Amino acid sequence: MNPDMPWRGWDGRRLELHAAGDCALCLDGAVFEPLVAGEFSRDFRFSPNGGAELEFALRNADGGDIAAPWRVRFGEPAIAGIDVWQGDAHALQALDDLPLPTLETLSNAPPPAIVVPIYNSPQCVQRCIAALLRHTPMARRKILIDDASTDPAIGEILRGLPRRPDILIRRNTHNLGYTATCNLGIALAGRADVVLLNADTQVGPRWLERLRLTAYADAAIGTVTAVSDNAGAFSVPELERHCPIPERWNLEQTQRALLQRCGGCRPQLPTGNGFCLYVKRELFDHVGVLDVDAFPAGYGEENDLCQRAERAGYRHVIAGDVLVQHARSASFGAERRAALGTAGMAVLRERYPDYERDVGATLWSFERRVLDWRVRRLYAGTDGHYAAQPPRPRMAAIGADPAVVDGAVEIVHAPPRDAFALRIWLAHHAIEAVQTVDAAAARVAASVGVPAFDATQVAPWVANVRPLA
Repeated sequence: MNPDMPWRGWDGRRLELHAAGDCALCLDGAVFEPLVAGEFSRDFRFSPNGGAELEFALRNADGGDIAAPWRVRFGEPAIAGIDVWQGDAHALQALDDLPLPTLETLSNAPPPAIVVPIYNSPQCVQRCIAALLRHTPMARRKILIDDASTDPAIGEILRGLPRRPDILIRRNTHNLGYTATCNLGIALAGRADVVLLNADTQVGPRWLERLRLTAYADAAIGTVTAVSDNAGAFSVPELERHCPIPERWNLEQTQRALLQRCGGCRPQLPTGNGFCLYVKRELFDHVGVLDVDAFPAGYGEENDLCQRAERAGYRHVIAGDVLVQHARSASFGAERRAALGTAGMAVLRERYPDYERDVGATLWSFERRVLDWRVRRLYAGTDGHYAAQPPRPRMAAIGADPAVVDGAVEIVHAPPRDAFALRIWLAHHAIEAVQTVDAAAARVAASVGVPAFDATQVAPWVANVRPLA
């Protein structure tokens, strides 16, 4: 073996190498993780690109290759430095998703309600509500609570909303604080599951359905958190950074790119994040609601809830296919946010001495590396899918030719399948709507939150999903 060659071995699932200095391990041309000088090994639980062929490379800080790339196949041992395939890196393929919850599980599960605590920042609030109404089924309750905002524009925005049974608006007579307002929303939701959604966020296509399917994929999952462009440890593709969306795409296109290409990325952490946090009602039943006394203004309240839940046997996962834009600090400002974060962390350290250690042990998991790597490829335009067309909503035609041929929508023909396989196919391919006259197929689609239309109903749906100006 050439002592200057970094590659030491690949047994089909475990990579071993020697880094002469600080560098980055790249996979299929995109950074997978940073390395420091010395011996390194990485276990690959599954293929990050969804296929069999992988191309490893090492790059220095300037982006230059340190050694020749090494092409191997997942699941097959290879001789160090000897390519087993030739050609360019492959397009991203779909990963195996979590098991879908059964029909019985979903039918017995509470419906979700969205709780949005509001305090000033009218521009953020207006964008938040507009996205929420555009991308959330009318069957799901939206609980909007104005925590005695001092900006009169908030009242004008809320008064201008349509009078609908799914929209509940409350105004606190005096400022309760963020955490107490969240608890009020949790109470107003009755027996529903709750999504805590910050008023400085913008949700996207199928956000709620994907969070719910993830939550009920495993009985032990207690909370599910979205990913974001600006949410600390939940930012993608770079943790603790503001990660702007690609200039060539708008927000909805970027959200669809992750919806379609990051399904199956479900990293686990000891906590969730309240900017967009799905919480099962049973979790509140077991461990209680948010601690107002310890975290009156927020910043630590969801971490405390998740730690209590973890001790009761619940897990907390990230939905890599749900991207929610987050302005961050819109109500408080960066300086006060930092002060609140410091105070909240002091409480968490006292209550849960191992919390930071546990976060550190899971923050750089293989699953998280895969999620960030796939988003890097999407943002860099090397995913192999969206060079000719930006991400578009997908409609499946089942047993009929599509009634609408429109470049704004990607038409996918569903192959003949039984009901069980069709559910998996619809979720796996991130289908947003189905055109069919088959009542059984329509029921299957509804079971995973996908609306079904006949030929006469398709055009209004297409008009609604057209890109916003």
